[in-house]
Amino acid sequence: MAIDNPPCDRDAEALQLIEEMTSNADSIQEQLLAQILEENKEVEYFKRFKLDGATDRKTFKSKIPVITYEDIRSDIQRIADGDRSTILSVHPILEFFTSSGTSSDERKLIPVVKGEIDRRLSCSRLTSAVINSSVPGSDKGKGLYFYFVKSETRTAGGLVAQPATSYYLKSDKFKKIMSEAKVYTSPIESILCPDSFQSMYTQLLCGLLDRHQVVKIGAVFSSSLIRIIKFLQLNWQELVHDIMSGTLNKRVIDPSIRNCIDKILKPDPEFAELIRVECSKENWEGIIKRIWPGTKYLDVIVTGGMAQHVPTLEYYSGGLPLASICYASSECSIGINLNPLCKPSDVSYTIIPNTAYFEFLPHDCDSSGLICDSPPKLVDLVDVEVGKEYEIVVTTFAGLYRYRVGDILRVSGFHNSSPQFQFIGRKNVLLGININETELQIAIDNAAQILSKYNTSVVEYTTYADTKTDPSHYVIYLELLIKDSSSSLSNEIMSQCCLAIEESLNSVYRQGRFEYYWLGPLEIRVVKIGTFEELMDYSISSRGASINQYKVPRCVNLTSMVEILDSNVLSAYFSPSVPYWTLEKRR
Repeated sequence: MAIDNPPCDRDAEALQLIEEMTSNADSIQEQLLAQILEENKEVEYFKRFKLDGATDRKTFKSKIPVITYEDIRSDIQRIADGDRSTILSVHPILEFFTSSGTSSDERKLIPVVKGEIDRRLSCSRLTSAVINSSVPGSDKGKGLYFYFVKSETRTAGGLVAQPATSYYLKSDKFKKIMSEAKVYTSPIESILCPDSFQSMYTQLLCGLLDRHQVVKIGAVFSSSLIRIIKFLQLNWQELVHDIMSGTLNKRVIDPSIRNCIDKILKPDPEFAELIRVECSKENWEGIIKRIWPGTKYLDVIVTGGMAQHVPTLEYYSGGLPLASICYASSECSIGINLNPLCKPSDVSYTIIPNTAYFEFLPHDCDSSGLICDSPPKLVDLVDVEVGKEYEIVVTTFAGLYRYRVGDILRVSGFHNSSPQFQFIGRKNVLLGININETELQIAIDNAAQILSKYNTSVVEYTTYADTKTDPSHYVIYLELLIKDSSSSLSNEIMSQCCLAIEESLNSVYRQGRFEYYWLGPLEIRVVKIGTFEELMDYSISSRGASINQYKVPRCVNLTSMVEILDSNVLSAYFSPSVPYWTLEKRR
């Protein structure tokens, strides 16, 4: 772990703890599993599989099956409906975390027990120490972090269900941090406002007012930060008016926010003019550094499907480092990037062995995406092999036992005895049966290389398997950013992009196009700027998604989502010929 900045005592302790845990990863894992099994030995789930109080790893693996959410859905439903018996955990289920729901049609309910927020905060303290030691001065100013809460729902049994981020942001511990540490520009009143416009507007306004204190800017996902930039493009004139006049926009009606902002908002015509000049320019390249000159890095997730946003963020930030610092899921905290300033393509997360018990299911797949080894043998944390891909399986304090999270990881190395993984994507995020998320990202990147020659980049994309045509074909919806208004994209250019995507896909797809003709030419539909924001708004308002959690679905199948996309199509293009076909891709 490279350290460029001598750490303070607290950070030094955290860095030493990382070294100790990763050096003793297997023993920590074994002890943690024994603790989970000892605490929960009387639960109904273990009696069902006759674990008989055993706490050793061998017995646990021989008797407890590897499961998906579907296998415990009925147990989760019993708890949600009010059954308070010890079904999955001896500890009372306090509430549920809701999954993002972007990789399936239904949001999952993940049980939460006492101590979960402390476990996540412990991991957060480790990440803070790593970034503070990597970026000199990052702990001296403030962070302009855009956080949002989702209105909670309740199950039939009265338990709260909400995203993990909302749970944390509403907690007393976070409120204490906000009141005492003063490390964020956003007031707690803005963060806790469930109305997305009022929350986003006032967080952005406070970030502008505190611009010279800002040393880092962040959001949970890169897509969220891009949405903030677009929000600024749409609302900068109103923000300028507020700063000029010292009065808050009348569209902000939350009394707690108004009371908070009234105390800090004073007329500042000179600063208002600076913002007006910068935002009125046609070219927004480097706008983040121009408005927040002290920013040292952007704290956003840019791995997996979020890698699509790297060029756009680099454009708007003027090349600031993009730090993907931590890897977590609704189920548990998982890992830390010990080299946070590395290239986005090189991001690897070191598994922290005291957050959950981890196993890994080898992802040895054939072209259809099915695991070849039957039955597959799970691998312990320290026994994974560099270069191989695995699906992560977790056992947690909250009652998930040998639970398949659905994330696919590739082992990139080790830090001491703890493995480092690159996030590849979600399992079963497929188009039909042939194209997975990783392949699709590579294909889009290849098309983006063509577009870059014409000062155009891909802002966002998703896909749709159109079975109404004969033969069926795949549709790629692209939202494009044309950086030079004098540039234009001809039919020939876009057709080249269609073919480049097709030639990047796997052999089954290309054979279906070239030899068997059961797939029609791939289609690109270019949509209006702002279409994917509309899709996000729909998911938030109609499908219960949270801004913090929202990830653009890489494949849409809901009629309502397809209708939104199709209503915004500007032009459509088809692949001009069949892709190159052989058992191996053309190099």
